[in-house]
Amino acid sequence: MNEFKLKYGCNPDQSEAKIFMRDGSELPIEILNGRPGYINFLDALNSWQLVREAKAMLKIPVAASFKHVSPAGSALGLKLNDDEKKLFNVAPELDINKSLTACAYARARGTDRLSSFGDWIALSDTCDEITAEFIKHEVSDGIIAPDFTDEALNILKTKRKGSYAVIKINPNYQPPEIETRDIFGVTFAQSRNISAVIEPEKFNEPVTKNKNIPENIRNDLILALVTLKYTQSNSVCCVKNGQTLGVGAGQQSRLHCVKLACDKSDLRLLRAHPKVLNLKFKPELSKPERDNAVNIILTEDINNYSWQDYFTEQPDLITCDEKKSWLEKNSGISLGSDAFFPFPDNIERARLSGVKYIAQPGGSIRDDLVIKACDKYDMAMIMTGHRLFHH
Repeated sequence: MNEFKLKYGCNPDQSEAKIFMRDGSELPIEILNGRPGYINFLDALNSWQLVREAKAMLKIPVAASFKHVSPAGSALGLKLNDDEKKLFNVAPELDINKSLTACAYARARGTDRLSSFGDWIALSDTCDEITAEFIKHEVSDGIIAPDFTDEALNILKTKRKGSYAVIKINPNYQPPEIETRDIFGVTFAQSRNISAVIEPEKFNEPVTKNKNIPENIRNDLILALVTLKYTQSNSVCCVKNGQTLGVGAGQQSRLHCVKLACDKSDLRLLRAHPKVLNLKFKPELSKPERDNAVNIILTEDINNYSWQDYFTEQPDLITCDEKKSWLEKNSGISLGSDAFFPFPDNIERARLSGVKYIAQPGGSIRDDLVIKACDKYDMAMIMTGHRLFHH
């Protein structure tokens, strides 16, 4: 197949839409089920690049949950403890730790479950039965992976009344070095961004007084930077334990990126508070309804809502002091930025959310002030020399 006709483009009014190879060659994909749309393919091809690149660098299964051409979350395939299974809504009967790919996706979706509602999924490795079984019970538009087991494909074909989009991509496909796009009738051309996100020696060259960047933190920083490489800029990403905690995408101000990523990070960490994990939901609530209820508990005044609509007993709300204590307990967060910090106020905001390790390109005329701010809070920071804008 060298061309695929789409139902429409970004919007229904854009009726003429298709994907094709300019050189007339075969598309590197096979559509196994459903009829993916224009935005589906944008999400699929961007998310595939993220998981492929992260897997190549970290040698572990990677998954991403995409919405509107940016990741709501990405994660490494690390086994889940009991609290994480509960936090990520893993069914008790599903032995998810038998599949690191399934673990990766549960963690990626668990970054920001509200944003992942109706997501596009990308897997670095073959989608197996356990992964498909987890996906089966989540609201999602489609998936891209290098392969699918027969059992997994049969499960996925039951989603969305049989219309769930399933794309198999050739893992050996390499696009041309020069990429093009048309905007308002004008064609742009540039070399693809294939430069390394980070060289290993950079971890041995922190620019701060704190030079200690452990191996697990290196992995977190790499995941943050690869995630940013395929996130609409400006962008900032918080990561801990191989899972994104918050992605701040598409902001005009870098400080707003930091605020957005850190606010999401705080919210994700608070979702793991024992008081949240032990909420008594009404049994008829769906997963999305539970996610929305938790969001209300953590971000809004519950007095404006009827708790009886969501819970079988009145929630024991987390106090401000309890929130502060919990976030302090879960500090040691890694933060990546796709471009330099123009002012140290970014560092001031990041430290309020427990950020300890930072990777950014450097190159600001105020780099010295940014480094000074990191030293003030005993943060370790590396400068990669690679800007990662994505538009």
